[in-house]
Amino acid sequence: MSDNNKPSGQNEPKNNKPKIPQMVPKFNFYWIYGIIAVVFLALQFTAHDIALNTTKTKFFTEMLPSHDVEKIVVVNKDRVEVYIKESALENAKYKDLKERNGIFANSSKTGPHYFFEISDVGSFETDLTKRQEGFPANERLIAETATRHNYLGDIISWLLPFALLIGLWMFVMRRMGGGGGGGGQIFNIGKSRAQLFDKDQHVNITFKDVAGLDEAKVEVMEIVDFLKNPKKYTTLGGKIPKGALLVGPPGTGKTLLAKAVAGEAGVPFFSLSGSDFVEMFVGVGASRVRDLFKQAKEKAPCIIFIDEIDAVGRARGKNLVQGGNDERENTLNQLLTEMDGFATDLGVIILAATNRPDILDSALLRPGRFDRQISIDRPDLNGRAEIFKVHLKPLKLAAGVDPMKLSIQTAGFAGADIANVCNEAALIAARNNKTEVDMKDFQDAVDRIIGGLEKKNKIISPEEKQIIAYHESGHAIAGWFLEGVDPLVKVSIVPRGVAALGYAQYLPKDQYLYTTEQLENMMCMTLGGRVAEDIIFGKISTGAQNDLERITKMAYGMVTVYGMNASIGNISFYDANQEYGFQKPYSDKTAEMIDVEVRKLIEACYARTKDLLNDKREKLEELAQILLKKEILFQHDLEEILGRRPHDKEEEPTTPEEIKEFPASEVGE
Repeated sequence: MSDNNKPSGQNEPKNNKPKIPQMVPKFNFYWIYGIIAVVFLALQFTAHDIALNTTKTKFFTEMLPSHDVEKIVVVNKDRVEVYIKESALENAKYKDLKERNGIFANSSKTGPHYFFEISDVGSFETDLTKRQEGFPANERLIAETATRHNYLGDIISWLLPFALLIGLWMFVMRRMGGGGGGGGQIFNIGKSRAQLFDKDQHVNITFKDVAGLDEAKVEVMEIVDFLKNPKKYTTLGGKIPKGALLVGPPGTGKTLLAKAVAGEAGVPFFSLSGSDFVEMFVGVGASRVRDLFKQAKEKAPCIIFIDEIDAVGRARGKNLVQGGNDERENTLNQLLTEMDGFATDLGVIILAATNRPDILDSALLRPGRFDRQISIDRPDLNGRAEIFKVHLKPLKLAAGVDPMKLSIQTAGFAGADIANVCNEAALIAARNNKTEVDMKDFQDAVDRIIGGLEKKNKIISPEEKQIIAYHESGHAIAGWFLEGVDPLVKVSIVPRGVAALGYAQYLPKDQYLYTTEQLENMMCMTLGGRVAEDIIFGKISTGAQNDLERITKMAYGMVTVYGMNASIGNISFYDANQEYGFQKPYSDKTAEMIDVEVRKLIEACYARTKDLLNDKREKLEELAQILLKKEILFQHDLEEILGRRPHDKEEEPTTPEEIKEFPASEVGE
């Protein structure tokens, strides 16, 4: 599922044939201005009829001696227009007149046919007289004079610069106002930019297209029922809720669920983003909020959906920077006023989505504004299976592709991740010229998503490859014999991604609570790579950077957040609402104590891991040598080398068909 246009955890409407949008250009009033300008310019360039440009030399040497000229007219003392006799137009030397556009056919007979420029009228008349010496009297031409005014050209020459300046000014103001649309025009900058979906623009997504969010759908369906049957609740004295806040990590389907509400409710649906309120002009955000609620009241009952509301709903007074922050707070103040201002019987319900509820203003979250918060978390086992079923429908699958098996192997995946897995599997199958998508394609898709693209051309020296093999074997041995660590399903020394030279993949469970022992064992497993290098080679490499980052974060979390340290005690310094700002909620002495306890914890885990790997050194070396030969080992390979995991329960699947194919998490270098 997805937010906005990201890959979603559910499918779009069940019709597999995508609708091709009709690309009909929208009418813009500025087109009229453009057409008028084109007409003016066309008239300006065609103001001199259809005469063709020629030269004075050609006139005196070709046209005049052959007596083809009927008359000549000197216009405004600088332009000579030449009229050719109708009988002479058939001559080959005037074929250029016949090649003109057909719309000027009638004018080509009457003329003028040619023109040329002169600098001095007297000099031209003198030359004309000399050139006609010896001509019969009735064949001699006398230049006529005429004065013409091009009023249209003069007007355009005066107005065009002003028109260009005005056009440039309007273009700049439109860009400053946020582009086109209802709120983009300079005079409509304070108008709401919400997109309206009503009976003319019906949303085809319904709750049937939303999978894996059963609890959230129940709460949202109540809101739809409020709008469809308000008397059912008001007759008992209840009030229609004013708002619901959809909260969850990215990619879990908040925006998709809102679209389903729009499709199910059958009422006008206003959709916009929190950033649509933000503008560089002072007061624009508050004006847009007022206009949005004004439109909503006129369309009531209706729904307003504000995506990424944290863009405008951040807690006030937490930012020391002035200026833009003040404008954002003014917008939030107007939003708070509007949400608590309209009557409860108007039927205007607000839906909002965010993945940062911790930074929202407390006044925005109180009952009376957002009466309920709907948590949309990452799907569980059954939820992932339902999402897989939706995304597998349009694919041509080979036999044996099981959504539940895929769900087991993708713990922690959001709907967007599942959609990406299915899409990548189809692309990989097509790239390999397959007619069906099989399990191997899904395996490669998961590997690519969580480990990166395989680097087949990356050249690694034998010494480095040996270090990587022992490093990954250290992870595998430590995770295999420690209790509470996710079961290992795959070890690889094939380079992937940007910097991952090898990785070990695990099968995480849907677990929400961890004990101190589990966290310490996970730290030992993560340190297994560094410890293996120390034991085998007597020196360490930079390959454990990612491992050290993870254990440092885990150690500080245990000491400062979860209260799992005897010296610090049952204290948590976690600042979820950022109430402390830039201040630490503890003294420098306590900070020093925290650093000491974190180092002690990591050193203790390192020592435990070293004792374990020394005890299992033969298995470590055997596993590393096999890994150097095969490069990739699955769980059944590890069981043949290390035996069954000592802490596995009997009912847990261990056959390679069940869990070897689809890893879900990794520790990579």
